[in-house]
Amino acid sequence: MPVIPLHKRLLAEVIGTFGFFFAGFCGIAAFSTQGILTIQSAGIAFGFGLGLAMMIFAFGHISGGHYNPAVTLGLGAARRFPAGDVLPYWGAQLVGGVLAALLLRIMFSKLIVTATLTHPGRGISDGKAMVFELVFTFLFVLVIATVATDPRAPWNGVFAPLAIGLFIFTAATVCGPLSGGSFNPARSLCPAIIAGSFTDVWIYIVGPLAGGVLGGLVHSYFREPEEDPAPA
Repeated sequence: MPVIPLHKRLLAEVIGTFGFFFAGFCGIAAFSTQGILTIQSAGIAFGFGLGLAMMIFAFGHISGGHYNPAVTLGLGAARRFPAGDVLPYWGAQLVGGVLAALLLRIMFSKLIVTATLTHPGRGISDGKAMVFELVFTFLFVLVIATVATDPRAPWNGVFAPLAIGLFIFTAATVCGPLSGGSFNPARSLCPAIIAGSFTDVWIYIVGPLAGGVLGGLVHSYFREPEEDPAPA
């Protein structure tokens, strides 16, 4: 299989991250502007989950379809992704995410962009929210590393986009009301940049990145000793 040049993979990450985030952000905009009867919290979670699946279907064969700095770092820790490409991927993901938040700001208002920011739920401390984000990102990377990179798994390959999108739908539904439901540093940081509000952003950088690394290391532990590292 021919090696895809880095610049093409980075462009795929920019477009894929943009599409993933914008699908989810539009769900929040619909909730904020059209009312609860139009779309509910499960619909917003579905928008993020299926939006991610669609973008993986579109570009997963080009860039791996990460669209998430924690996933890129986790796959690097699992030796499923070249360490030298981690920072360029992060840059591409941030560009795509900022473009999605910026378009939302242009089409609606700063108030709608503010509605996309992630914060802990009512009565949930910053520490608890970070643990929730860490645990669910840890589980997320375990799922991705298996369905997208481990040939031993019978569901490896074609089922990957649906499995990954379904995980985000599930996590956003059951954990989103508690932690804010980010599981992705770029998802929280990019709208914060456009809104100019960075309250609680550290939670969604530290928790997911730590969870991603832990997931990658655990996946690496279960690899066959003779298995060669394979880029994701």
